[in-house]
Amino acid sequence: MEQEIEDRSTRPEVLPPLTYVPLGERPLRRLPQLLIGLALYGFSLSVMVRAALGVNPWSVLYEGVARHTSLSFGTISAVLGVLVLLLWIPLRQRPTLGTFANIVVLALASDLGLALIPAHLGLPARGGLLVGGVLLNGLSVAVYVGARFGPGPRDGLMTGASAATGRSLRFVRTLIEITVLAVGGLLGGSVGVGTVLYAVAVGPVTQFFLVRFVYRSAGSRAVGERRPRRAGALGEPGLSAREGG
Repeated sequence: MEQEIEDRSTRPEVLPPLTYVPLGERPLRRLPQLLIGLALYGFSLSVMVRAALGVNPWSVLYEGVARHTSLSFGTISAVLGVLVLLLWIPLRQRPTLGTFANIVVLALASDLGLALIPAHLGLPARGGLLVGGVLLNGLSVAVYVGARFGPGPRDGLMTGASAATGRSLRFVRTLIEITVLAVGGLLGGSVGVGTVLYAVAVGPVTQFFLVRFVYRSAGSRAVGERRPRRAGALGEPGLSAREGG
């Protein structure tokens, strides 16, 4: 019976709860995964920006702010990440290593990507960048979320606001993203078919990869024995597949 339980909890389609795992637990395995995932995530944002067919809601805001300042895309993402982090204080949220790494690595990787990828490409190339960017974004979220170092600033805002107001995570997340998208669009950020494609595709892509990259601790298996989670359930709500953050 014990062997049957172990086999069930370690099957790839069963997802353990995505709760925070302390840094001291297998850091040489998890820390590189976190940094690589965040670097790929930042790069995927720059890929979608260069596609110029519409980006995700937070990138719409970054682009909009960039049109009115001399700051780079990555710098704006970091500054807004810090500002969002300040909103954690009244919500009694506590940042983790993953939270701070999210701010720094995303900023550096996105600016590097924009420096490497040329602008003003033809439509076929831009279409390829858009599709590739969305796929890479979903993969990267699965990689860094799977390291289980805690949520980024934007996800922490979502979970904290949900706890403080008593509203569902889905409602709070939707409200935040609609607000961010509206403000970014008014500031001149790129809203287009890519924005819609991202909203529709990134969740399923992330869920597909997450069960393959999530770190499975001994504690995760113990929980999985009582209530296994399928690939369609992300477990810890603070680590949403819809948006890295």
